[in-house]
Amino acid sequence: MQRTPLAEVHRQEGGKMVDFAGWEMPIEYTGIKAEHLAVRNDCGLFDLSHMGEIEVKGPKAFDYIQGLITNDLSKCADGQCQYSTMCNEQGHVLDDLITYRFNKERFILVVNASNREKIWAYMSSKVSDDRSGQKVWEGLELKDLSLDTALIAIQGPNAQKKLQPHVKVDLEAIKYYHFAMDDQWMLVSRTGYTGDDGFEVYLPNAEAEKFWKALRADGVPPIGLGARDTLRLESGYSLYGHEIDEQTTPLEAGLAWVTKLDKAAFVGKQALVEQKAAGVPRTVVGLLMEGRAIPREGYPVLRDGKVVGRVTSGTYSPSLSKGIALASVESTCRPEGTVLQVDVRGRGENAKVVRPPFVAGSVRRN
Repeated sequence: MQRTPLAEVHRQEGGKMVDFAGWEMPIEYTGIKAEHLAVRNDCGLFDLSHMGEIEVKGPKAFDYIQGLITNDLSKCADGQCQYSTMCNEQGHVLDDLITYRFNKERFILVVNASNREKIWAYMSSKVSDDRSGQKVWEGLELKDLSLDTALIAIQGPNAQKKLQPHVKVDLEAIKYYHFAMDDQWMLVSRTGYTGDDGFEVYLPNAEAEKFWKALRADGVPPIGLGARDTLRLESGYSLYGHEIDEQTTPLEAGLAWVTKLDKAAFVGKQALVEQKAAGVPRTVVGLLMEGRAIPREGYPVLRDGKVVGRVTSGTYSPSLSKGIALASVESTCRPEGTVLQVDVRGRGENAKVVRPPFVAGSVRRN
């Protein structure tokens, strides 16, 4: 397993370490529920250094990325971030990612740890024509920054207050899904995966432990991957390998909002245009359990006794004290209020289709 620059710190703090996408990561420290509520009510600290960062530079960097992602990069200004997916020719999702735009000639793409090597190989293959070997994107530079870069997130309604003394940039001036540069190649963005307000800080590996310990000294508790998952699920955020994968199109995953079929050609566009015209057969919906049962990944979802889908992510919501889930179901089941059943160990438990987020966090939309 690979280790982040904070792996030993996690062990010292009692983190329960597990294998996550080939990385040794803390799943919890004091308990998933306690850590979850700490973020919702105050703020918490996450080590996300396993994530991948790929830099793209050159005169044609914008056009190159625009042809690979489903979102419209022209709507992303300098100093802004944009969520998107990257698809293959069949329109199936290779990864979901965030693009950081410095200017038209420099970008950083943040990709999932489990997909980093795949996306690096895929992006590299698109620089040259596969048949002739001729370089299509003259002057384009790709650089994998992942193993030299630490990523620390602080999330929760009090995140700005806790982080401000440790950075020189004015955090109040950073809008949602925007970023600013701090000293020592420190990039600070108002982004996150919890549904609460917060920031993600990119910095060199050598600076990670000092930065982490300074925030810990100010009373910010460490949060493991377990609570990160329950927080993202309460917020209705998709997770690669669950709601999205290489057998799923972004239209089927409820990500039409980042799939701009009216922009110029991009990889997978034709397949997605055809699917939309024919009718998207399935979609992802939120399910709120009516009883006490807890839905889990892979459980069948039924309507009037017929299987219409499956749970892609399910958990007990610490904020709602109820079972919640995201599920891939037939598109006819999409209307809010539709009552479905989740097969929980052979017993059909009623669940109502709701529009995520399940919990309105403190995330700032401006």
